[in-house]
Amino acid sequence: MSTAKKTGAPQLQFSTEVARQIRQHARSNRKTEVCGILIGTEASGITRVEACIAGESAAQGGAHVTFTQDTWEHIYKIKDRDFPDERIVGWYHSHPGFGVFLSDHDTFIHKNFFSSQTQVAWVYDPHSDEEGCFGWRNGRLERVGEFEFVDSRGGERADATGKAEPVTIDSEDEPAPAKEKRTHRKTSESDDELSQLTKIVSNVFSFLAIFVLGGFFVWYLLPRILIMPVPIDPITGRPMKEFLDKQQDAVGYWLNGPHAGQRAQIPLGPLPNAPADAPAAKPQDGAGQENQTVPDAAKKNNDQR
Repeated sequence: MSTAKKTGAPQLQFSTEVARQIRQHARSNRKTEVCGILIGTEASGITRVEACIAGESAAQGGAHVTFTQDTWEHIYKIKDRDFPDERIVGWYHSHPGFGVFLSDHDTFIHKNFFSSQTQVAWVYDPHSDEEGCFGWRNGRLERVGEFEFVDSRGGERADATGKAEPVTIDSEDEPAPAKEKRTHRKTSESDDELSQLTKIVSNVFSFLAIFVLGGFFVWYLLPRILIMPVPIDPITGRPMKEFLDKQQDAVGYWLNGPHAGQRAQIPLGPLPNAPADAPAAKPQDGAGQENQTVPDAAKKNNDQR
């Protein structure tokens, strides 16, 4: 107590249970900072930290943390319910992976929200397990050189805990968890392979469905060209009359039938010229006799006379 009066440095007594809770809170998130407030008492220049309240809904980041309005509402709600007679004696926050110190942002928080000369700032690094405390000394923030951990259960009899002897596992039963772990690993690997196979099959069927639908739309919407083979009479070199008749019937069906209005291109084309040395076509019986030329008819009449 006399040392505190001479140097102006606060004497600090820190509960071991509070330190354990702070470490546990910081280790729960090793990538971003976490924060909370310290609850305790202050008397005769001695600050006693007896409890802590985690800062929920704080604005967390990789290298900063901020007490929001929702955080303060949660803190005061817990304090008024569980610690009505204690006061806020400081705050804590974590520095995941970059040591114990107070940044400019941390100093701003302490000066504006924890400006009492007895309030402290506790910093803990969950990566290196380093921890330290900062407090006011002669009007400026400095790292506290001495503080003591106090066990609230100090003086308790060793045989008064009421806890049973811990149960140990026999060496014969130890391989079982390893076997279970290997089985779990095999199961997870098989599940991964099954999921990959499922993805491959799904992708293949998706591509096939897209291809089929695209082909259907192309066939239905775009004009279609009907290509038909045209047989040629080897004697005259012209398309056969029977086939042309059938082709004209098909054109009439497309133009006048249920498909009227749809575009259809039938390769009729121009008729090829007959070769000069090709013999004349032999007239057919019956109706074919009506197609005789005039010189042939006159010659026939002369023969009859």
